[in-house]
Amino acid sequence: MDNPLIRLAGYAAGWRAAPLPGLVEHHARRALVDWFAAMLPGCLQPPATLLAAALAGERGSGGAFCYVDGEAGGIRHAALLNAVASHVVEFDDIHRDSGLHPGGPTIAAALAAAQARGASMETLLRAVVAGYEVGGRIGLAIQPSHYRNWHITGTVGTICAAVSASVVLGLDATRMAHAIATAATMAGGLQQAFRGEGMSKPMHPGHAAEAGALAALAASGGVTGALDVLHGPVGFAAATSEDAGKWDRALAGLGEAVPLITGITFKNHGCCGHIFAALDGLDALRAQHGFGADDVAAIHVGGYGPTKDICDRPEVSTEQQARFSLQYCVGALMVLGGVRVAAFTPERLADPRIRAVMPRVTVSLDPELASAYPARRAARLRVTLADGRVLDHFQPTRKGDPDAPLTDADLAAKFRELAVPVVGAPPAEALLEALTKGTALPGRVALLARARAA
Repeated sequence: MDNPLIRLAGYAAGWRAAPLPGLVEHHARRALVDWFAAMLPGCLQPPATLLAAALAGERGSGGAFCYVDGEAGGIRHAALLNAVASHVVEFDDIHRDSGLHPGGPTIAAALAAAQARGASMETLLRAVVAGYEVGGRIGLAIQPSHYRNWHITGTVGTICAAVSASVVLGLDATRMAHAIATAATMAGGLQQAFRGEGMSKPMHPGHAAEAGALAALAASGGVTGALDVLHGPVGFAAATSEDAGKWDRALAGLGEAVPLITGITFKNHGCCGHIFAALDGLDALRAQHGFGADDVAAIHVGGYGPTKDICDRPEVSTEQQARFSLQYCVGALMVLGGVRVAAFTPERLADPRIRAVMPRVTVSLDPELASAYPARRAARLRVTLADGRVLDHFQPTRKGDPDAPLTDADLAAKFRELAVPVVGAPPAEALLEALTKGTALPGRVALLARARAA
């Protein structure tokens, strides 16, 4: 078997000068739009705000912008805080087949490096495409067993960030390989961090972005890594999955098939993606039969592994728990009509109408759906109404997945919904225009809350 790291590094380094087809550029710009949409509201919330204050003295000098506090500094500092902010409200993108949230670490590291080095928008887009591709393919090599204990956005995301930053820094294939090798040994992120209390989960992409940027900077200076670290007997895959990696699957079509960034899932709900199919199915039933929260006697969801293992949370007390609770999110959908940022305010967490729905919602593992995961993220619903009617529905996919994608108009609407309350309508429109059509890098963005405080 060829060394997968060497093949992936050669592919990634090629994006420094490879043709950038219009379709690929379009999807890379969609990823930027979605990243800013998820990141901006996260700038106003912990742990991003707490970390920005705690690390203010560690900023360093440089031209990379930290959107959380509006200051410029070093690449690693900006990459860390911006990536944390991008994961706070759980609206960031997904590579469906690996479960990776690539945008958080990949774009945060690439954008910080690009701003610091005065790179072009085109270079940023190339870097993003390369980071998504390498990360998604490594994810294919280790999933689904990796997800039993590891948060793939923290682990593989570190390599995504190293690749994207390395493209911006202009590393050749050899130094790209060493950046990947160093990033792999610094990867981390445990499932337990978001199955209980605490603010650690958004720090996974933050650490990934910072560590990946460090790996790229180290490689640019000549630091070397173990080039067999991905597939070796005690390497990354062996340590974090059931074997030393399914590399034939992961590398199939590398450089020949359309890049993975053209098939990314953009979230349509502000919660864990393993709940989406249930929410979409419930929306379909509500549209067809017109029932409300008070009409429901019981809702049962049959789902795949993580839907049951991670999201069956009948009791919640914090915002993070609510974002990972199928019971809470179903209640919010039934009461509020959607699961957006507003569904997780303190007022809503205490809403007796949502709380009244939660005990009526149950979850079980559906073996057929479990065997189809991760390529399919489906749900089976049975809704029992108070008048005795029983409604069954199979939801084969999620809105936002590659086979049911958000349109450009959908994505722009999502951006406006999340960005306008944070920066105001005219600045949001200007940023959207720059991300979708501009040739210059995005720079500083003034947050309304920061202006009011000043």
